Amino acid sequence: MTADHGTDQGFDALLKARRREAGLTQNELAHRAGVGVRTVRDLERGRASRPQRTTVDLLAEALQLSAEARAEFLAVARGTPTPAEERPAVPAMTPLTPASVAASRGRGLPPPGPLVGRDLDVAEVALTLLRGDGRLVTLVGLAGVGKTSVALAVIERVKERHPGGVAGIVISEGSTESDVLTAAATVLGVARADDLAGRLAGAPSLLLVDAVERAPGAVAEALHRLGGVAPSLRILATGRHPVGLPGERVWPVVPLEVPPTDDLDLSAVSKFPAIALFLERLRRVRRDPLEPGEVGALVRLVRRLGGLPLAIELAAARGRVLDMNQILDRYGHRLLDLAGSAHEAAAVSLRDAVAASYRLLEPEEQVAVRRLSPFRNRWSVELGEAMLADTAAPGGPLDGDPVPLLDRLVALGLLGMRGSGSMRFRLLDVVRDYAEEQAAAEGELAAVRRRHAMVMARFAARVAPELAGGTLPGAVARLDEVSSDLWGALAHSAIDDPHTALLLAANLPRWWRFRGRDAAGRQWLRRLLDDPRTADADPVLRAWAQLGVAQLAAEHSAAASELPAAESALATFRSQGDVSGELAARNQLSGLWMSTGGYDEARRHGAAALSLATRTGRTRDMAVAQSNLAWHEIRAGDLAAARRRMAAVDRLAAQCGDDRLRALAVANVAEVNRLDGRYEEAVKMGRRAISALERLGDPGHRARVLGTIGLALALGERPNEAFPVLAQLRSVAAVGDPGVGEAPASDVQGPSAMIEATLAARRGDRVLAAEWFGVAVQSYAGGRDLRDVAEALVGLASVTEDSTTRASVLGRLEGVCKEGGITLLPSERARAEHEGRG
Repeated sequence: MTADHGTDQGFDALLKARRREAGLTQNELAHRAGVGVRTVRDLERGRASRPQRTTVDLLAEALQLSAEARAEFLAVARGTPTPAEERPAVPAMTPLTPASVAASRGRGLPPPGPLVGRDLDVAEVALTLLRGDGRLVTLVGLAGVGKTSVALAVIERVKERHPGGVAGIVISEGSTESDVLTAAATVLGVARADDLAGRLAGAPSLLLVDAVERAPGAVAEALHRLGGVAPSLRILATGRHPVGLPGERVWPVVPLEVPPTDDLDLSAVSKFPAIALFLERLRRVRRDPLEPGEVGALVRLVRRLGGLPLAIELAAARGRVLDMNQILDRYGHRLLDLAGSAHEAAAVSLRDAVAASYRLLEPEEQVAVRRLSPFRNRWSVELGEAMLADTAAPGGPLDGDPVPLLDRLVALGLLGMRGSGSMRFRLLDVVRDYAEEQAAAEGELAAVRRRHAMVMARFAARVAPELAGGTLPGAVARLDEVSSDLWGALAHSAIDDPHTALLLAANLPRWWRFRGRDAAGRQWLRRLLDDPRTADADPVLRAWAQLGVAQLAAEHSAAASELPAAESALATFRSQGDVSGELAARNQLSGLWMSTGGYDEARRHGAAALSLATRTGRTRDMAVAQSNLAWHEIRAGDLAAARRRMAAVDRLAAQCGDDRLRALAVANVAEVNRLDGRYEEAVKMGRRAISALERLGDPGHRARVLGTIGLALALGERPNEAFPVLAQLRSVAAVGDPGVGEAPASDVQGPSAMIEATLAARRGDRVLAAEWFGVAVQSYAGGRDLRDVAEALVGLASVTEDSTTRASVLGRLEGVCKEGGITLLPSERARAEHEGRG
């Protein structure tokens, strides 16, 4: 027996006394109940006039109170204690309003409040009830998602179709089947449940049963009996889990839709229900409209809140004293600390709301939620299954089909599911944050994060081979979908498990390159390769990482510094007999040596790659090698040989179904035609190439191809068509290509200057032409192809009239040709030697 604490004390004193009887500290009680220690502290200090009912339930369970002590605990918390001798063992059922029985026939329920973004839910639930195929419909979701509000709106819509009356009851903790039946009978206007058949007389009626999770067994038994005695009675229930009766229609009430991106247009984002609700609640505490600088913070905050109405209301309430940036800075990283004012009737916190749903889970289901908590973005069934199958985790793998588990989490509102693609599952941010807290408390967090890094590394390894050819756009999109998880896994494992980090990073260079993250990716790879803890990693893995470093370095003109890494990778691949690695290394080295002036080495690697690919039947690698070697033919002035190689590229790419490589071959043939003076064909093929590359989702070569088209138009005396192309090229320089960052300056500024210079020369304005050719020379200097510099110098020589200056230009041209092993075309030699004398 416990001591008699009396009934005149407040809840603060009672909670403190019960905690001390249990021998618990405030921290221990908070952890056992799954609430914040601040909540316990404030309650014991009397800072909350009436605690939130979910919090009281959690505390009572954690204190393991007897039935009598629990009844007292709950009664005092409600502020209506009764004398001990009159206190019932369990609280009675209550109607939603203290309306009379007569009023319950359509007027006994509170009117629905304004709803934002719930029109579809209300319409479809109402239709389900009216069709008669849902005698029991249960709205299920996380605490604070708005289940009761939706239910009241549904009842308002369908009440005229229920002449037998509409009424509602709220379930209390510890209620029995008899309690539920008695309350239902009372609000429907009879003394006993058995009298309902005569009372309703076949007229459809509707009963709202709110908060079924408080007494799930009693509610299920009572509703089953009601279905037998009153067949015309329809029941709309709300709860954190379904009732569990046959024929029950479960309707998950999910959080409100949030903007998919960090859009800064307030009028556009206001159309999303989560933003609309936030702004509506904000207007209650703040008169001034949002400043432009607050919109971004608003969108990020609402996305972080996950569209949960309770979270939105709690955050918006802070707008009385804080602006959007301050709210985001203060609470964006600790959403669970958001709570109502201590002076409100129910000082609810997000932590308590999530804890209530978490505690409804079976122990194995709680383990699953903790293991899924590292995911920062949407994930698939397969990724979730990989996290749950962790054999090294405490308790071992969670065996079996994961689909029923995911279905259960969706039904409880803990797991969101949007879209029809494979990556459609996502824990709400507040659920994920709470699960991480619980994982840390259980000592599992480090292991769970380590597992997440391994799962993401294996995912990247599966996708990496598709980051080439026609599968490139789809593979990039798959990695984009989990980008935050990739970065998070990399950051954690680089410290905790560098071998896994190296595996992950070694499979991402092509993605980093496509997304313009070459500098950041190179830093990650170099850091991991230099980490002494990865010195004993698989040599082939290290070789792929070294090749990735060199590939990314070439994107920001640092190829020379990483040439040793690429050569080391090649040596490893050859010693290990890895043909795929050797081909990748030789093709990469061909480009690296080309960009650093080692043209003979570049050609040697290209020829070796072609030979190896031919011997082993690697069609695509044969095409890549032929494409690399074509540039050497152009450098040597043999356009016919270059055209033959490009034809081979097109044929081989068609054989292996690589549409992207075919498009690049068309682009290269367009450039060959331009150099050969076949300007009409150059324009036609260049436009074909751009159309194909954009259709394939590869805008990265757009600048180069636009330069080919623009120059062909200018040289072909079509200035009116050249100017729009020049404008497009400059727009690439201004904003970059979508999704890939800015194009290299040599691919934008150089061609732009060449087009301007050629147009000026064709107008006879030699001074302006010389200025633009000089700009082109500077832009191309340090670029990837010295032949571009040579062509710009040819143009400069052709318009320079001063003999001394012209001699200097020709001297520089000779030096560039010697350095790059470049043979000028006959037409270029003629321009350089004669046009300047005009």
